[in-house]
Amino acid sequence: MDKVQCNGSTICYVDQGQGEPVILLHGFCGSSAYWEQVLPYLQDVRVIVPDLRGHGRSDAPMGSYTMEQMADDVLQLMDELEIPKAVLLGHSLGGYITLSFAQRYASRLNGFGLIHSTGYPDSDEAKEKRLTAVSTIQGEGITAFVDGLVPGLFAPGTEESKPECIQRAKEIGYQTPPQGAVGAALAMRERIDRRDVLSATTLPVLLVAGEKDGVIPPDRTFTTDHENVTQVVIEGVGHMSMMENPEKLGSMIQSFMNGLLEP
Repeated sequence: MDKVQCNGSTICYVDQGQGEPVILLHGFCGSSAYWEQVLPYLQDVRVIVPDLRGHGRSDAPMGSYTMEQMADDVLQLMDELEIPKAVLLGHSLGGYITLSFAQRYASRLNGFGLIHSTGYPDSDEAKEKRLTAVSTIQGEGITAFVDGLVPGLFAPGTEESKPECIQRAKEIGYQTPPQGAVGAALAMRERIDRRDVLSATTLPVLLVAGEKDGVIPPDRTFTTDHENVTQVVIEGVGHMSMMENPEKLGSMIQSFMNGLLEP
């Protein structure tokens, strides 16, 4: 992996291919490895896949993070790589960061999208769950937290039908620095409602939902249906289509990118 300094922290990233740049942001307790099975399906584009602040091999500063801070990391990464404009697609937590970026730096985007993510803020119940997550991470460790988190990210029955997917997601999650998971959980807890970013933008938007997503169901993702918005439901998957059906997700991203390149 390559690495660069972003806002005082080291951000590690994968940079491969040539063509129109697309940046893929992973979800909570994930890393760039979340996208490893999708990358082979993306052709004739330049794909940049960072480990977000607090995740994977990137630095994990102590304290709570913010969506703005994490979006600014992406902006500085683009600046360091001399990328004037890109398509930004975020999974779950990565989607919240994408919306913060799109709200403030739309001029740096050719398009953006949410993959199993939403413009809604946390509900009061969800905010309490974030604090419970922090307590678990601090009291029992990241391994115990990830073991409890990961199975619920997948469609029902995946533990029996594709146990290797759940095991791989756990392995990636175990690499999350505990203080990074805490910082990101608190950032998600405090994020604001950004549905207006989706409804107001004139940029091309891709919204991808999983038919069986128990974390963010399709109606939480599809909050706007303007003509610039492409909505896709991937059948049979939960919150982790990049592992559950990487070929389908990859083809959706490729199609979206191809649409942007058409004259």
